[in-house]
Amino acid sequence: MKPLLIALVASSVLITPVAALAQPAGSFEVAENYDRSRRPVDRHVDKHVTIEKRVIVKKKERWTRGHRLTPAERRHMAQVRDYRYYKLRPPQRGQQWLRVDNDFLLISLATGVIVGLATAR
Repeated sequence: MKPLLIALVASSVLITPVAALAQPAGSFEVAENYDRSRRPVDRHVDKHVTIEKRVIVKKKERWTRGHRLTPAERRHMAQVRDYRYYKLRPPQRGQQWLRVDNDFLLISLATGVIVGLATAR
């Protein structure tokens, strides 16, 4: 019984690689037929890119004497406490310097009217 079992195991070990070699040829033919049935692929790709550039123009306000600033506008402007550093004259009582971009505005606190203007150097 033992020699018969050993002979069967040995023959299966020897036959398995032979059967495995015959298998890929069949699957390759199937894959080749599958590729033939498909349409030819166009390798050329036309790519058109359009770029639209939006131009945003900020309207720069020109400050003038007598122009009234609303409290909301005054909240968005920086208060200048060290006016000597910017070589500005000291504000009188009830006035305050505000900085907007490169401009300095001297405004009346009670009314919000621009009393004086200066430009940074």
